Amino acid sequence: MKRTFLLMGMSLGFLYCSTSCSKHEEAKEEKLRFLVTSPLQRDTTITKEYVAQVHSIQHIELRALEKGYLQKIFVDEGQQVHEGQLMFQIMPLLYQAELKKAEAEAKFVSIEYQNTKKLADGKIVSPNELALSQAKLEKAKAEVALAQTHLGFTTIRAPFSGIMDHFQARLGSLVDEGDLLTTLSDNSKMWVYYNVPEAEYLAYKAHAKANDKVAHVKLRMANNEVFNQTGVVQTIEADFNNETGNIAFRATFPNPDGLLRNGETGSVLMTVPLQHALIIPQKATFEILEKKYVFVVDKNNVVHQREIKIGSEMPDLYVIQAGITANDRIMLEGLRKVKDGDTVAYDYKAPQSVIAHLKVYSE
Repeated sequence: MKRTFLLMGMSLGFLYCSTSCSKHEEAKEEKLRFLVTSPLQRDTTITKEYVAQVHSIQHIELRALEKGYLQKIFVDEGQQVHEGQLMFQIMPLLYQAELKKAEAEAKFVSIEYQNTKKLADGKIVSPNELALSQAKLEKAKAEVALAQTHLGFTTIRAPFSGIMDHFQARLGSLVDEGDLLTTLSDNSKMWVYYNVPEAEYLAYKAHAKANDKVAHVKLRMANNEVFNQTGVVQTIEADFNNETGNIAFRATFPNPDGLLRNGETGSVLMTVPLQHALIIPQKATFEILEKKYVFVVDKNNVVHQREIKIGSEMPDLYVIQAGITANDRIMLEGLRKVKDGDTVAYDYKAPQSVIAHLKVYSE
């Protein structure tokens, strides 16, 4: 009998403890409230990054204009040269001889012309014969000018100030007409090309027209540092690329220190206007299999998992492309404590206040 009473007492005690603990947990759950907000809809701007190619404002190939041996090189690779500076000398002996020959022929024809003119003045020869002699003289002078031009082609001078690239021909090399000697780059200003999607191009044009301002951009270099000069968007190409749906922009950057060189890569940072953008805190999202989701709270306080598409990203914020509306209520905290279909108690916080104090909240 004593054993029976003991077992009954233990059972009643366990039942009381279980009921008490259950009620305590339910009370605890009722006290747990979550913070809920809504997407903020407003006009804003974001900084977009575009892969860019850097080119010199002038970048040309210097080629031999005459055939011959490379007799002298007056510059060095990587050297800064000035407009008109002598760079290469191709052996000029043949062209000097041709010039002397042409000059001698012109002198001979000139003497003939002077004699014919005297005879024509005395009406000994006809005017036609004088005209023929004059034509021969003009032809001889043209031959001299041509020989001088060929001789001039044996010396190659810098067409503009810039930086030398490496040599493609060495001293003493036999070069043919058109052979590449080196390249020359004017890096005082740089042209930076990047491709912009059609939708962003239209937004850019609308914003530029409304504000009547020239767009300024920045350049993030390969070392992840931002170039210390600001570029100006000066040119947009005429046609879209049918395969990519992009159009090429060209920004011009001053390069006073010569840091940028032709052929570099980087990223252009351009401010893009967004109208009626839908903005939410990044902490209100979670990821499953590389897809982004939020918890939306319906009118019955039931949470629903909903996939969203991210249009753009800002510090601590996402611009939403699709998935939710400005009227939806989304959970801001406690995402790991609920699951789809749970009923929750919450406190609503206006999106303006949430975003203004975003750093205050913790995950």
